[in-house]
Amino acid sequence: MTSTLQIDPSDPAGQLITNLRQLAELSSDEGGAQRVAWTDTWAAAREWYLGLLAELPVEVERDEAGNIWATLPGARPEALIIGSHLDSVPGGGWLDGCLGVLAGLEVIRGLAAAGTPPLTVKLVDWADEEGARFGLSLIGSSAAAERIDPEFLRTLVDADGITAPEALEAHGVDIASMPRAAARLRDAIAYLELHIEQGPVLEALGLPLAAVTGTYGVERWSVHFEGQSAHAGSTPMDRRRDALLSASRLALEARELAVELGGLSTVGRIDSAPGIATALSGLAVAMIDQRHTDGQALDDLHDGTRAAATRIAEADGVTVSWNPIFRMRPLAFDASLVERAARIVAELQGDEARIPSGPLHDAVHIAGTGLPTVMLFVRSKRGLSHTREEDTDVADLALGLAALQRLADSVLAAHGQH
Repeated sequence: MTSTLQIDPSDPAGQLITNLRQLAELSSDEGGAQRVAWTDTWAAAREWYLGLLAELPVEVERDEAGNIWATLPGARPEALIIGSHLDSVPGGGWLDGCLGVLAGLEVIRGLAAAGTPPLTVKLVDWADEEGARFGLSLIGSSAAAERIDPEFLRTLVDADGITAPEALEAHGVDIASMPRAAARLRDAIAYLELHIEQGPVLEALGLPLAAVTGTYGVERWSVHFEGQSAHAGSTPMDRRRDALLSASRLALEARELAVELGGLSTVGRIDSAPGIATALSGLAVAMIDQRHTDGQALDDLHDGTRAAATRIAEADGVTVSWNPIFRMRPLAFDASLVERAARIVAELQGDEARIPSGPLHDAVHIAGTGLPTVMLFVRSKRGLSHTREEDTDVADLALGLAALQRLADSVLAAHGQH
């Protein structure tokens, strides 16, 4: 991780960097961050985080979906929410998700030191934003937004055969009770989230910060190709029904269609059986993720890919079926908050910057409830994330914290006058 600039550990930015580095040391190995949700490493990281919250005059509780809330009481019960997530992908970086939580903690610290804020301020660490263990992203925030499907969640199984109900119960979460987490949003007036960009746009612009205008829509599916397993040495090439070949061809066609339509398509995983060198694959399951900022274009991209899968299956003598994992329409953040965030970004760096988010964030589900929402992005070196090489200069991180502090102060001042 970067150490190109020394920051005073006694100031908010210095404390933020110190905490980020401590969390990385606690929950990373040589491969990167290992804070996968519903694991012991994640639980240990959250216990460390609770220790930081114990230093502040906040009320801490864990809701029915496993989200951790820290509440700083204000002069009025209406609440400004700041949030992000501590969980990571396997082999992740030192900033993804946890930057927003730990920066929010410094905002809370500053507000508490200044006296009673005009409104209540809540900081939330959402449970399982990444979806790394069960393939379903944004679990905690979807529960708070009343978008959780408990029955679907019960069907999910991890790579070791452990079911989602078993894993969540081990961390004190009963799937049937998760929708009750929605009560935490009832008094909210706005939601703010700071995150690294995770892409190369800001670096290409030569700017450290941006206001986020909204997010791409997403279609995420598992595509099942079923053929016939047979001996690799005795089955002629023209008599094969190789499911893995069909899945591989779909990955290539999905890429070409995404380029044509200006979207994104990724086949990030293909599992096949029996999975040995001497046999054709009788079954192959491809996990495909497709994204676009335009709803109609996203539909065209998905429909075109399904048509390609059908055509490939017919040509290869296999069958194909699609099972949904995650679906979300493109979403625009609150226009007035985007304007407010863009002005603050311009004040801090001299140039305004507004960009959409390709990755999904908890802010998407919260915005979907109608709660005014906006995000701030901080530049990512080489556009890298979800890897141990993920990095951002500490000067940029300090600027991101300053932007979040100013944005929170601005929203509190505006609503505190009402």
